[in-house]
Amino acid sequence: MEATITKSTGSWYLARTDDGVVWQARTRGKLRLQVSDTSNPVAVGDRVLLMEDVNYENTAIIKEIFPRENYVIRKANKLSSKRQILATNLDAAVLVASMFAPRTSLGFIDRFLLGCQAYHVPAILFMNKVDMLGNNIDQVQSEIGRIYKNAQVEIMYGSALDSNSIQELLNRIHIKRILLAGHSGVGKSTLLNALYPEFDAKVGSISETHSKGKHTTTFAEMFTTEDGTQLIDTPGIRDFGVVDIEAIEIPQYFPEFRKFMNKCKFSNCTHTHEPNCAVLENVSNGNIPEERYYSYQSILNNEDIYK
Repeated sequence: MEATITKSTGSWYLARTDDGVVWQARTRGKLRLQVSDTSNPVAVGDRVLLMEDVNYENTAIIKEIFPRENYVIRKANKLSSKRQILATNLDAAVLVASMFAPRTSLGFIDRFLLGCQAYHVPAILFMNKVDMLGNNIDQVQSEIGRIYKNAQVEIMYGSALDSNSIQELLNRIHIKRILLAGHSGVGKSTLLNALYPEFDAKVGSISETHSKGKHTTTFAEMFTTEDGTQLIDTPGIRDFGVVDIEAIEIPQYFPEFRKFMNKCKFSNCTHTHEPNCAVLENVSNGNIPEERYYSYQSILNNEDIYK
């Protein structure tokens, strides 16, 4: 029988069949070995083939993972060589960000966007807590708009505490499968509650010591509304290490670069020092934002990848 993974706890999963039956499921040893380079061999959103486990009531064995249309992946953590798949088969990924308490850095945003570009996931940047910006809101929106004007990302602004300000996002994700990601404390759970109060997600507080949110979501889980919208809530991401992308490929995932790259003198241009580099020229003249170019350099040099 076929099913969709709706929750991952590390060793056990919840899998919902097309007729709505939910099974507790686990992987077979052979399947784990086949995907041993990931911390989670099965991810929320995966379509899988189940076989009923005759040894345990209401449990099943995951025999096969069907090919994924897309996914969001990152390095599991800075001490591990493994990769972590956040979710699969997505209509879009929403990065919930904030300017403070905690601050989401541009480097973190850019690494997330690169991952979405690389694995064909439409990206939405939702700037939360705009109610805390006061008179600076216009300036912040102008700066964010300038930096990401040509980055192929939808940008929305609002506050999870103001239901009127999230209507645009609500309309955008209607009847879609959406990943919600971001640092702990940026308001993902509060936003999830505001979008769909019936989910009653657990809301945590900000750690005053570290200015980071306490992890209130322990495992990735898909919530489905009555109208068919599927929201995948994930544990707070402290870092976003880029994986499975060769250095020569990185410029391809910066949309601002692509329109100029074929004008570079050298076909294998790294856009860092070469003469007659069209990318460097357009950074100098302002067609490519310096902030985005600095993120590119940082990713290329594997610097500060956990910020």
